Amino acid sequence: MSVHVVIGFGPAGAATARLLAQQGHAVRVVTRSGRPPEPGIEHLAWDAADSERLTEAARGAVAIHNCAGLPYHRWASDWPPLAASVCAAAEATGAVLVMLGNLYGYGPVDGPLTEELPLAATGPKGRLRAALWERARALHEQGRIRAVEVRPSDFFGPGVTDGGHLAARAMPRLLRGKPVATLGDPDAPHSWTYLPDVARALVEVAGDERGWGRAWHVPTQPALSVRQMVDRLAAEAGTGPVAVRGLSPALLGVASVFSPLIRELKEVRYQFDRPFVADASAYEATFAVRATPLDEQVKATVAWWRERQATTG
Repeated sequence: MSVHVVIGFGPAGAATARLLAQQGHAVRVVTRSGRPPEPGIEHLAWDAADSERLTEAARGAVAIHNCAGLPYHRWASDWPPLAASVCAAAEATGAVLVMLGNLYGYGPVDGPLTEELPLAATGPKGRLRAALWERARALHEQGRIRAVEVRPSDFFGPGVTDGGHLAARAMPRLLRGKPVATLGDPDAPHSWTYLPDVARALVEVAGDERGWGRAWHVPTQPALSVRQMVDRLAAEAGTGPVAVRGLSPALLGVASVFSPLIRELKEVRYQFDRPFVADASAYEATFAVRATPLDEQVKATVAWWRERQATTG
């Protein structure tokens, strides 16, 4: 049995912590609020940006999984100190640093996204995500830490709620047979990464030194448009067909006045205005995890949302 530290208990952090516990590992979850303990999981109500406390939590751990999910409007202020603390804890303890990243750092590109592309984002969030990884990689190359980054595309599935484009803004409506609104072109191909596959990839690379020192894309099923995904989900729910409408730039502009989230999403709208396809062939040539079959993803997602609505009303 190994000890793992997981920072954050949002969808990805919770899925990763519970997968590790199911595999028999001891897990320490670090969040500001804390939670009651779960089987195999200890919840610590500590600030992960406090490097002394985080180092204390990571003593004896084989890996630190940074799954923190920060609100977009706090990225610029909160990510740098948190990332510095995580790197310091990894250096002090020798634990492998496993970073949950995303695809923002590439910026707009033509063609499929691969890990060999330069991190050439022009928007502030994309530049920040790129800088966080570049700093960790530099420390890795200096021999001060061991680090790896795992990059999913937009994830969906059981446990994904407010932050997912195929979650709270879509699932409750399509389960009622109501129209769904989306950013950009609803017919543009888009990669959707299934949340359990994110957790499986994070756990797999943590224990395989072949993965350290670089970034990897999470195995993801072939890209489908928002309309195609909604059609699949609504068909599983028995509520289809459901109309899908792209939000106009003018409407987004008005909505951004009242919604901080919509305001921040303007930077990454390009991901929905044209094909946005992630290539995970490098991961699949090296590791064992594969994307869950789409039918299983859709079935589990609809079942989870139905149960959620039944319990929350």
